[in-house]
Amino acid sequence: MSGNLQVGPFRSAHGSITLPGSKSISNRALLLAALSEGQTTLKGLLDADDTQVMRQALRTLGLTVVDYPDSTCVINGCRGRFPVMKADLFMGNAGTAIRPLTAALAMQGGVYRLSGVARMHERPIRDLVDGLRQIGADIAYELQEGYPPIRIGASKIRVNTVVKVRGDVSSQFLTALLMALPLVAEEPVHIQVVGELISRPYIDITLKMMGRFGVIVACPDSQSFVIPSRAADCSYQSPGQLLVEGDASSASYFLAAGAIGGGPVRVLGVGRNSIQGDVAFADALALMGANVEVGEDWVEVAGVRNTNGRLNGITLDCTKIPDAAMTLAVLALFAEGETRLNGIASWRVKETDRIAAMGRELRKLGAMVEEGSDYISVKAPVKQQDWRSPPEGVDTYDDHRMAMCFSLAAFGPNPLIINDPNCVAKTFPNYFSELAKIAA
Repeated sequence: MSGNLQVGPFRSAHGSITLPGSKSISNRALLLAALSEGQTTLKGLLDADDTQVMRQALRTLGLTVVDYPDSTCVINGCRGRFPVMKADLFMGNAGTAIRPLTAALAMQGGVYRLSGVARMHERPIRDLVDGLRQIGADIAYELQEGYPPIRIGASKIRVNTVVKVRGDVSSQFLTALLMALPLVAEEPVHIQVVGELISRPYIDITLKMMGRFGVIVACPDSQSFVIPSRAADCSYQSPGQLLVEGDASSASYFLAAGAIGGGPVRVLGVGRNSIQGDVAFADALALMGANVEVGEDWVEVAGVRNTNGRLNGITLDCTKIPDAAMTLAVLALFAEGETRLNGIASWRVKETDRIAAMGRELRKLGAMVEEGSDYISVKAPVKQQDWRSPPEGVDTYDDHRMAMCFSLAAFGPNPLIINDPNCVAKTFPNYFSELAKIAA
């Protein structure tokens, strides 16, 4: 992908946006539907690079996956056993696809290879592989120890003890084990998280989705999970039809626009009933002084209630909202005082090193930035004339969230060039045309 796009300067934002489906829910739903007994119709499914990667992988594994108009997809489940026992799968840069699929494939007794783009081969998978090796999985690294590409050999999985997994690098490792272990649970399976569990709301999404497909996981405490035995008739069953709610991470850009562009801007598809942790971005916006209203399946933001008309800087633990926290870093350009975002170590192992990338690009615009291993602190340019519009543009690092976040900087005094805007295809292919509908 290449090219660039000039955006702004925007003076106002108002209108409503219907969100694309949640990436996190979409890829979990696709895999669970594939592993279930029966046919599942998914409505509101995200149609973007990451979900296409998952769909194509499932087709390569022998499943019937049919796409229909209006974001509908029908999957015929395989009752936990993929028809194809030997396959080479390309997973792009989709962490929500490669991690859970690796675990599910390790349960199959087949031979598989999983690879991706160059950045995927820099994203860690060791903690998941270590967890799977505990129960007999045969997994080898092809290039660098601890990273894809990986090869899965035929092996007999035996769960004789508590399965342990680290939770401090990515919650996707635990999600992968939770979704895969019901396939081999001859007895109840106990999973123990070692150390801190980051991004807990994403685990809650996993547990709720598994419940929709008939497997209820017990949580004796915050670090322990018990998967019921298959003998108790707890295997994945299709719910028939499932509606994917809107993407709460994607909602953050439009809600932010409603704050700095006066609003009102309403996003449709998430609200107080959302199962996604990133819906808490609305709470962070309210802390910064925005006027926020939340309905059952919508959130609306209408400007700022602070007397100076600006947002106020905040210090926030973002462990539970790592993706939406990126939007707060750019909103700091419009805030009085310092904005410090803590608990974001996971940014460093995402589509790019997001702490470093965010710091570099914010400085280009005139912000004062301090960064550490797990935090970033941002102060806005002091005066209007201190804002800069870098002639070389804002780099996006093939990271969809960098492109979407920095589009908000165009609500400042200058037009902005976004490099490689097409990287938004990973989760929100028509983002910039949707933004154009509300921003003026």
